[in-house]
Amino acid sequence: LIGGKTLLILTIICFRALCCKGPPPPRPEYDLVCIGLSGSGKTSLLSQLCSESPENIVSTTGFSIKAVPFQNAILNVKELGGADNIRKYWSRYYQGSQGVIFVLDSASSEDDLETARNELHSALQHPQLCTLPFLILANHQDKPAARSVQEIKKYFELEPLARGKRWILKPCSLDDMEAVKDSFSLLINLLEERDFEPSRM
Repeated sequence: LIGGKTLLILTIICFRALCCKGPPPPRPEYDLVCIGLSGSGKTSLLSQLCSESPENIVSTTGFSIKAVPFQNAILNVKELGGADNIRKYWSRYYQGSQGVIFVLDSASSEDDLETARNELHSALQHPQLCTLPFLILANHQDKPAARSVQEIKKYFELEPLARGKRWILKPCSLDDMEAVKDSFSLLINLLEERDFEPSRM
């Protein structure tokens, strides 16, 4: 039989082991920029990831910042409006970014798809973004006119243009937010890998 004093000590040890580990280590935070044409679904995707009510979603006209929580990181996403008169100012907001989210409407018109292609090419080649990881989301896959990821990869000439860069192209829609979260997890992996790279002299 265990004496009362011994039992008390064991209880204290167990209690400390269970309850006194202290707060978990802080999650790393990454600053990202989110770009794409108006109507591509940037605001809706980010709002869903933040568990915001869909009734309150308003298209971004200038820029907005959202802290998107994930289990192993917090993404501070600066979303830039995609209207014609705003896109020319995108580059003013690139400084300090550690990664890029580019959202495109895979069911858009040929003209809009061509515009999105040009904007993505500009971003991939921009001095402040060209070395950063890119997550490219082919949104609105639930629409009948949606183009497949393979079609978009070919049309956007991603293989020759982005060779040597770290980029992920994934299909997505609001109907499958788990897939969207998985895509963001892949981006977080790229951001973590970048953290551990030896600094270049």
